[in-house]
Amino acid sequence: MDLFTKAKELGIHTEFTDAQGRRRATDEAALKTIIDALPPRAPHHFLDEAVVVRSGRPGCTRLKRPPTLPLRWKIVAQERVIAEGEVRVGQADSGDRVIFWPADLSEGSYRLHLTDAASLTDEAPFIVAPPKAYGGDFDRCWLLAVQLYGVRSVRNWGIGDFSDLHRLIELAAGFGADGVGVNPLHVLCDDRPADCSPYSPNSRLFLNPLYIDVEHVPGFQSGEESQTLGGLRQSDVVDYAGVAGLKWRALRSAFARFKAHPQSEQRHDFERFRAEAGAVLLRFACFEVLRHKFKRPWWEWPEEWRQPDEAKCARLRQGEDEAEIEFVEFIQWTADRQLGNCQRHAKELGMEVGLYLDVAVGVQSDGFDAWNEQSAISRHLAVGAPPDAMNTAGQNWGLAGFNSAGLEIRSFEPYRQMLRASMRYAGAIRLDHVLGLKRLYLVPHGFAADNGVYVDMPCEALLAATAQESQAHRCVVIGEDLGTVPEGFRDQLGDWGIWSYQVMMFERDEHGRFRDIDHYAANALVTFNTHDLSTYAGWRSFSDLNVKRSLGVDPGESDDARWHALTMLSEVLRHHGIEHHDLFAVAGFLARTKSRLLAISLEDLLGVLDQPNIPGTVNEHPNWRRRLPLAIDDIPAAIDLAALKKVTEERMHRAL
Repeated sequence: MDLFTKAKELGIHTEFTDAQGRRRATDEAALKTIIDALPPRAPHHFLDEAVVVRSGRPGCTRLKRPPTLPLRWKIVAQERVIAEGEVRVGQADSGDRVIFWPADLSEGSYRLHLTDAASLTDEAPFIVAPPKAYGGDFDRCWLLAVQLYGVRSVRNWGIGDFSDLHRLIELAAGFGADGVGVNPLHVLCDDRPADCSPYSPNSRLFLNPLYIDVEHVPGFQSGEESQTLGGLRQSDVVDYAGVAGLKWRALRSAFARFKAHPQSEQRHDFERFRAEAGAVLLRFACFEVLRHKFKRPWWEWPEEWRQPDEAKCARLRQGEDEAEIEFVEFIQWTADRQLGNCQRHAKELGMEVGLYLDVAVGVQSDGFDAWNEQSAISRHLAVGAPPDAMNTAGQNWGLAGFNSAGLEIRSFEPYRQMLRASMRYAGAIRLDHVLGLKRLYLVPHGFAADNGVYVDMPCEALLAATAQESQAHRCVVIGEDLGTVPEGFRDQLGDWGIWSYQVMMFERDEHGRFRDIDHYAANALVTFNTHDLSTYAGWRSFSDLNVKRSLGVDPGESDDARWHALTMLSEVLRHHGIEHHDLFAVAGFLARTKSRLLAISLEDLLGVLDQPNIPGTVNEHPNWRRRLPLAIDDIPAAIDLAALKKVTEERMHRAL
């Protein structure tokens, strides 16, 4: 089979048209690397992809080739057949073979087996999904958006933590908000403190221990940390290495005291957590211990550990590494309980949403998820974006992502686990780069970013799995659908109940005019900016343009273009009788939209100039390190609460 035929079978687009209308063809060497990096796909005689049925709707599947009739089918849950039947002569529709599924199938994830009279067989995932994802039981409300690491308090250890989040929830509720949105809380690689982007996780299944409030950890006793805390608390940027060194020492001391009380109620709760988390927690703990032991990427470890193995992990826990493995589990238990307490507190305060969490688009290739799911995650390929006007060379984000064949082999369980890991704590989540459910732009290691390819993903199956988990957890799902997306994709998301993500900065027509209130969708989260864009104060003052130029980064906008944008903003505000142009004017405009969620960033409320992250920079700018200028308890006095409540009252008094 030639290279291009193989590519077609794997859903690889060997050429595409970029944002400038130029045709791009992938180099054959790059294409071979990409094909070799993807798991082989089992031959499908009758089906191209997973079968999706939506409960309450007639379901049928059209086969890609006619079988030799009769065609027998059965739907299996583990080893149990839940439905079976066959297609006989005379049931064809205009020469095509169609299977009509029973209308009473229970929602769930199954395997479909097909066998025709010529003994050709097929097997594929079979998903019976709810008609839509969970839509929320609220009308219109607003959220306070925060970069948790940057939160100051008189008690934290130089980085915002879960106790700060608990306090922020109380403040936000007092402001009239119905939730707090934070940056991804995924666990990072703790031995690389400089690699602090929350969007480059070690794993999306576990939490970052640096957000633990150490002083509320079972077994904690105050010691010598106060000698170092002053400098960490006063710093304008998060000193990740300093914070990590201090916290890990305190956590290890707390763990030693915790182990000394095996019959405590907290110890019983810890054991319950371990049992509920199951094998994946043990594998993660073993991975962390092995990663620190070998100090190399997992594919360079001794052969016996290059693949996760349940029995070997169990033996490792029983050996000399037992305490280290239990320590990792203890840390995750502590983080889980502290974050879970935040969501419960939000609900106790009557918040409609509570926590709104962000889910990164990929993972580190040498991290746990890539080791744990080697068929579903391709470590040799990086997720990115093709060349466009802002990035003419294309983008390589350095993150490994899911692949279609591996997900189908695993019946999409790795994707489900990723969703559950965030949904268990949240009333809403945002899927970063939701276009990745439709197709991913993948760049092979060793090649330039403009030599990548688009690879199709099993979109309907992924959306069906999303709807299942969303309903099970009563969690709204928002898809970050910024930029150019394939025609009809947003409609497809909407049909499945996935909300849009509308950023006012981008909602402008070809003449630069800001779009009016009626443009914004009801099932959407609206906001003025994002963590990758300027703050409102920075935008109005041209600070973002000046900073980027000083760093040698093309801001993608001239001063004249910014003046035009400011004029266009004033114009749309005046059209609605809003004569001012401060943050509250913009918030008031967005509050009048029919969109059911509005996010206002704490940085904007405090007039911060510097944005959290400048794409295209690494060490040139303190990305993901900036701390807020004020401690939590000083925030209410620094905000015009009367103005904030006046504009956000639109959220409560305007019905859909």
